[in-house]
Amino acid sequence: MLHRCYVFMWEFLVKFILRFRLTILLTVFSVTVFMGWQATKVELSYELAQMLPQTDSVYIRYQGFKETFGEDGNIAFIGMQDDRILELDNFRKWDLISTEIRAIEGVTEVLGLSNIPHIVRNDQTRKFDFEPVIKAMPSTQQELDSVLSILFDLRFYEGLLFNSETGAVMTAVSLDRSLLNTKERLSLIREVYETALVFENETGINLYFSGLPYIRTRTAEKVQSELKLFVFLALIIAALILLAFFRSFKAVFFSVLIVVISVIWALGLVQILGYKITILTGILPPLLIIIGVENCIFLLNKYHHEFRSHADKKKSLVRVVKRIGKATMLTNATTAVGFATFIITGNAILVEFGIVAALNILFVFLLTLFLIPIFFSYLPAPQTRHIKHLNNKYIRRAIKRVIHTVVFKRQRVYIAFSILLITGITGILRLHTSGSVVDDIPHRDPLYRDLMFFERNVNGILPLEFLIETNRPNGATSPGTLRAIDELQNVLAQYPELSSPLSVAEVMKFAKQAFYRGNPEMYSLPNSMERNFILSYFPRSSEGMNQGILNSLVDSNMQNTRLSVQMANIGTNRIREIKDELQPALDSIFNPETTKVTMTGASVLFLEGSGYLVKNLLTSLIFAIVIISLLMALLFNHWRMILISLLANLFPQLLTAALMGFTGVPIKPSTILVFSIALGISVDNSIHFLAKFKQEMELHNNNIKHSVLTALRESGISMLYTFVVLFFGFSIFTASSFGGTQALGYLIAFTLLIALMSNLFLMPSVLLSLHDRKVKRNIVAAGLSADQSNGNEKSSVFELASEDEEKL
Repeated sequence: MLHRCYVFMWEFLVKFILRFRLTILLTVFSVTVFMGWQATKVELSYELAQMLPQTDSVYIRYQGFKETFGEDGNIAFIGMQDDRILELDNFRKWDLISTEIRAIEGVTEVLGLSNIPHIVRNDQTRKFDFEPVIKAMPSTQQELDSVLSILFDLRFYEGLLFNSETGAVMTAVSLDRSLLNTKERLSLIREVYETALVFENETGINLYFSGLPYIRTRTAEKVQSELKLFVFLALIIAALILLAFFRSFKAVFFSVLIVVISVIWALGLVQILGYKITILTGILPPLLIIIGVENCIFLLNKYHHEFRSHADKKKSLVRVVKRIGKATMLTNATTAVGFATFIITGNAILVEFGIVAALNILFVFLLTLFLIPIFFSYLPAPQTRHIKHLNNKYIRRAIKRVIHTVVFKRQRVYIAFSILLITGITGILRLHTSGSVVDDIPHRDPLYRDLMFFERNVNGILPLEFLIETNRPNGATSPGTLRAIDELQNVLAQYPELSSPLSVAEVMKFAKQAFYRGNPEMYSLPNSMERNFILSYFPRSSEGMNQGILNSLVDSNMQNTRLSVQMANIGTNRIREIKDELQPALDSIFNPETTKVTMTGASVLFLEGSGYLVKNLLTSLIFAIVIISLLMALLFNHWRMILISLLANLFPQLLTAALMGFTGVPIKPSTILVFSIALGISVDNSIHFLAKFKQEMELHNNNIKHSVLTALRESGISMLYTFVVLFFGFSIFTASSFGGTQALGYLIAFTLLIALMSNLFLMPSVLLSLHDRKVKRNIVAAGLSADQSNGNEKSSVFELASEDEEKL
């Protein structure tokens, strides 16, 4: 009954498509125009990727920290390491450039050597004055050297704005937080960069740029440029492969037209859903091109097969929809499931990617299923040269060897895959998890090289924060709290991955040095008597506090404070080690009954987010396997068929994980999502093969051997065609400048290669082995001797193989 319903549904659908083809074309055209209009309004995302859900306690603490102390990642850094910067002429030029940068709209402050402030004791007002070390530009080199000697005695800035040992100096550029998550950030960062570059061109002093705003902006620019590049490459590769296979410009043109429409719909949907283009949704258009071309190949291949059989164009188009429509629907559904499972991760960027990808894959299926029959119903019937590809000697030879191997050399197949299984298990044992904030940027990229400059000279630029909550007014500046903060800083100094600290304790040391007329030997915490006297010199009014140096380090009641350090671009494993090692120190230094200390900042958020994502992506992979199994149960009612298909498609996942283990590619968010995507795509060939196998079983009285070899003859060609498209289609992502996108390219390409081998050799071999067992059981039941059974079976095998070779 259910089978008859399916048959009726597909018959009704094909009649509907061909009867209302003009109406459907006009509808698709209207929707495409609307989606194209929406696509013109889509924007890039400039926000830092949010990996944790908003309900997570780590995320909530980080948001609370930002509400109190402001954004911890709104500073861009410009560095240089050249003694010529201390020459008067170059020093003046950089001062002028700094002034120009400060005048740029969106820049709130520029802090460098020429305007470093220091604390000056004013005995008349009995207050501290905050004024620049260099009040007026020196007129001689001697004057500059004199003032620089004072400046380099300010230990407060050591490791923050200069490194006395290496001679490196830094300029910090504070940016308007309200612009950092908008498209205006692109022009802001570009203007700062180009203005600074004028100095480099004039003096020959190399400049280095970094900081989270700069990294995020450059990343967004790369996403934008790569989106255009990958769409262009995907279209070119798809067109060339289609032309090589079908030798028909019409087949190429209409297939490319369909995938272009799907890309327009995808970008329009992003805008309609209120999303933005991210590093993940940026790869969706070329992905849709690849998947759409795969659908076109299956439908066109079936169309040509049918037309070669009876030379009836209309009948061929009808059979295309009726005979492989269900299988194509299932393959697209499994691919959509591979993407849709990202929705359960709870990660905003992955949820958006999963929703948009899953919906658009279903759109691609509908567009292909409807438009291929409609377009080719208007075109003349295929000529002999158009279906000549079905007799391609190279393809015939390849399929012939496959059939010969699975029929006569099946033991070799099992031995080969057993060796691969052992190799896979060995490789998996070498897997490890890791990742860093800018892990996806290649080491040859200028962005990464500049980052290494700051790591060498100031130990990095990635924020790590310690929130210290005393829960009592003025508790942040109490002697006990200051001593505890200083003790914690001594512990942090033991880690070469961390920079010099910025804290209220360092400010108090700076103030003590100022109180003693700038004597660098007095840079230490004041004692109780000195503390009270020094605090009396700080501004008391709210206006003074807003202008004071303490403003960014304590809250309004001075009961909560922060200790800020910068961290090198180290992996999540090392971040976790540091975090775990510091926790006992925090518990022993601070009294947990009166003071609560929490580690937060962008580095901690990344650490916890990475762990959360890896865990949830593993869950999504398991969920994908379950859902795909249920979908396949709609096509195959027997559990063995589902098990055989999963076996052939989980095996490539195993070897891909092994490849990662052998090559040292770690498990991290950007690599683990490969498995769900690859599973959803690689299972397509299994479905088409098994669908044809099931169809032949129904036509030939459940003859497994005949059905397997017939399915190989027809589906094998489409498998090879789609493999070429998918393999080279995903390979274009290796041209990306992002490590995660590169991994997506070569890991999925490798998975598809192994999946092809599994579907061509392993799955047919297992089915033929089941056939042998069935034949032997029937023979034993019939009472034949073993010699008779072997002779009959061998004869049957040779006859069938010979028949297959003739057909090929």
